[in-house]
Amino acid sequence: MNLPNILTLFRILLIPLCVFVFYLPFAWSYTASALIFALAGVTDWLDGYLARRLNQSTPFGAFLDPVADKLMVVIVLTLLVERMGVWWFTLPAMIIIGREVLISALREWMAELGKRTSVAVSNVGKFKTALQMISIFILLLAAPERSGVWIISGVIVMYIAAALTLWSMFVYLRAAAPEFKLDSK
Repeated sequence: MNLPNILTLFRILLIPLCVFVFYLPFAWSYTASALIFALAGVTDWLDGYLARRLNQSTPFGAFLDPVADKLMVVIVLTLLVERMGVWWFTLPAMIIIGREVLISALREWMAELGKRTSVAVSNVGKFKTALQMISIFILLLAAPERSGVWIISGVIVMYIAAALTLWSMFVYLRAAAPEFKLDSK
C-alpha cells in the first residue's frame, strides 16, 4: 500500500460522505457536497501525479483509480439527475454514464486480447473528464432555489462534456474496430 493507492481509497470513501452531505437539510449542504467532490477531483490528479513522480504505479492502483473516478462521477450524476428531475439534464447524464460503462467494458475486453494500449486514455478523454468535473462541481454548488446563471452554466458545460464523451467514445471504438470480427473463423 503506497500513498497514491491510499489517496485513491480515500477518494472512494469520499463518495458516501458526498451523498450524505448532499441530502442534509441545510443551506450549506450544496457548498459542502461540491467541496467534497472537488477534493475527490484533486486526489484523482494527485494520486496519478504521485504514482508517476515517485515511481509507485501498481497493478492495484491501475485497476482502482479508474473505478474510483467512474464511481464518483456516476453516483454524483445520479444525485443531480434526481435533483434536476428534467429530461434535458437526464439526457447528457445518460450519455456520460452509458459511455463510461461501454468504454470500461471495451478496455477490459481489449486487455483480454492483449491490446489494452490501443484504447488508452486520450487527450480528448482527459479534456472531457475535466469538463465533466467542472460541470458537476458547478451543479452541486448551485442550490435549486438559486438557479439562474449557475444552473445554466453547469448544464451548458455538461452538454459540451457529453458531446466530447460521444466523440471520445467513437475514437475508442474506431481504435478497437479491427478486433471486432463478426464471423467465428
